[in-house]
Amino acid sequence: MFDILQIGGQQDILSTLISLIWLLLLMTFFLYPGFSQRIQLSYILRDLERKLNRLRMIDDDVKERTLKTLQEYAEVNTDVKNNLERLVDSFVISPESMDPYGIVYKLEHIVNTWEDRFEEDVAKICSKADPVKVKTLTNLVEVSRGVHFIYRFVRHYYLLGKRTQNIYLVLQMQMLMPQIMEITEAYRQASYAFTQVQPIGDGVGVLAVAKLAYGREKKTYEITKDTLVHELDFDGRRLIIVRAAGPGGTVGRPGEGVRKLVENEGDKVKLIITIDAGLKLEGEESGKVVEGVGVAIGGTGVDKYKIEEIARVKGIPLYAIVIYESITEAITPMREAIAKSVDKIVEKVKQIITEKIEEGGTVIVAGIGNSVGIGIT
Repeated sequence: MFDILQIGGQQDILSTLISLIWLLLLMTFFLYPGFSQRIQLSYILRDLERKLNRLRMIDDDVKERTLKTLQEYAEVNTDVKNNLERLVDSFVISPESMDPYGIVYKLEHIVNTWEDRFEEDVAKICSKADPVKVKTLTNLVEVSRGVHFIYRFVRHYYLLGKRTQNIYLVLQMQMLMPQIMEITEAYRQASYAFTQVQPIGDGVGVLAVAKLAYGREKKTYEITKDTLVHELDFDGRRLIIVRAAGPGGTVGRPGEGVRKLVENEGDKVKLIITIDAGLKLEGEESGKVVEGVGVAIGGTGVDKYKIEEIARVKGIPLYAIVIYESITEAITPMREAIAKSVDKIVEKVKQIITEKIEEGGTVIVAGIGNSVGIGIT
């Protein structure tokens, strides 16, 4: 009986102590809010540090894979590592937008200069690679550059938040980290695709127009840098297909290609159709094919502007076909659901041409996307 009472008394004392501790903690949080913020800040910084270490590992992995691939095509005495570091740390400065007049063409000039120089530098490092292979290697280096930038970006805000003890800064980074980690992991998988020269999800537009032209008698030529044209007959209509040249990794310059074709053809062009991958919303089906009006082209906006402007001047209707994909699916090896959508795209293009264009009319179909792993047939 004495033991039971003793145990009961000990439990009451313990319960009272726990209640006092909680009361002290609550009073501390209310009277000294900075104390609770420091605890929360410490937790967030530890979480960010773990994710930053993961980013560093991905950055090192992609950079190492890129280095080994470049070394396969480089001369023995070439300092591939230092040259790769130089390219990974390179940057592009956007044109001044204070005076918006002509900014599209200023942006085009800077982007074209950047792409040409980047490709020339990769070709100089990988002197054993042929021009087609150089384009894919250039994409691989760009992936490594993208991953390294993400790592530097997150590291900057982590160290800045830690040094200034700014909880609001690190809290914003913590909220963004799930999306940042998803994009970085997608880049890592993209490095495998470019190393092995596999088609990626973004190339579905190029694959669709390639299949549209497959097995048909056609005239093929280059309209502008890295951009091919297939001219063929389809049910009494003249079909002009614009696409990036493959199987090297390039998106070409479809805007410039379409502009030149419309100027050359005059008033013969009755319709322009663009086909591209589009970012799906959560819960939507990957590979779903939808159609609309406008120009389906991502990127800097230069190609989109050129097609819209020439279509406006000539009064040409603009139709667009989009294939829903996630950002991960767009830059990683093409998945089965997306590859299967190609047949639906081809049938939809044929239906639009047959219904909207009379015999004798000319239609331009532009397949937008990266042509890595997609050859010419």
